[in-house]
Amino acid sequence: MTAQLIDGNALSKQLRGEVTRRASALKARGITPGLAVILVGDNPASQIYVRNKVKACEDSGLHSVLEKYDAALSEDDLLGRIAALNRDPAIHGILVQLPLPGHIDAQKVIESISPDKDVDGFHVASAGALLVGRPGFWPCTPYGCMKMLESIGYDLKGRHAVVIGRSNIVGKPMALMLLQKNATVTVCHSATPDLSAITRQADVVVAAVGKRNVLTADMVKPGAVVIDVGMNRNDQGKLCGDVDFDGVRQVAGWITPVPGGVGPMTITMLLVNTLEAAERTAG
Repeated sequence: MTAQLIDGNALSKQLRGEVTRRASALKARGITPGLAVILVGDNPASQIYVRNKVKACEDSGLHSVLEKYDAALSEDDLLGRIAALNRDPAIHGILVQLPLPGHIDAQKVIESISPDKDVDGFHVASAGALLVGRPGFWPCTPYGCMKMLESIGYDLKGRHAVVIGRSNIVGKPMALMLLQKNATVTVCHSATPDLSAITRQADVVVAAVGKRNVLTADMVKPGAVVIDVGMNRNDQGKLCGDVDFDGVRQVAGWITPVPGGVGPMTITMLLVNTLEAAERTAG
């Protein structure tokens, strides 16, 4: 068996086409969906992520504002700028690129963003909405994973889904989203004994720990769906995920590649959340 690929690039293109169509409909009503992106400091990876997000907005017909600040920016000044963006009717989504410099409390910054503009889905109000199944903004990466499962017509009801990783950004919200679709969910982490005994029972495995080869072929149930959220570098410096792709592909039924899998979906779901924020404002 050779697993079928879940192509994040192709799915992203399809979803972005829908974003463009809906954005055009809003523009016809005099509303242009707007995203403000704040970058503090000169982290090279953050600069790339921010550039890709801004370009994706422009390509899909959304208005984007990129604000760059020196790493010495004070926490109070950053909070003040966010407060101003919260009041700006032309801005529907606010994204503060993480990580932030050490002297700034990232959680405090996240909580200062209006829940109505929290298109990253990191605010405690967004987390609470997800927990109880109320409307809110889902974190972009797990949201993208759910769209990938949906794209292959996979019915999660009654399936056993295993999430490797328990971060607030991916692991925990991923588990809640799977649970909403009536999967039986197990969350594994660094203190989980005998990880392979659990993953071999899984119909779906989501690997999201940022560690190479955390999931290998002998740990996968034949025919399982494997979603690789990781982003690492191999010994040759090439991008790779958390999954031993070449090995697992010979066992799994479906698998996401790295690159070209979850990565482009994360940015696409940011566009979707920003568009939805604008649509809610427009009523």
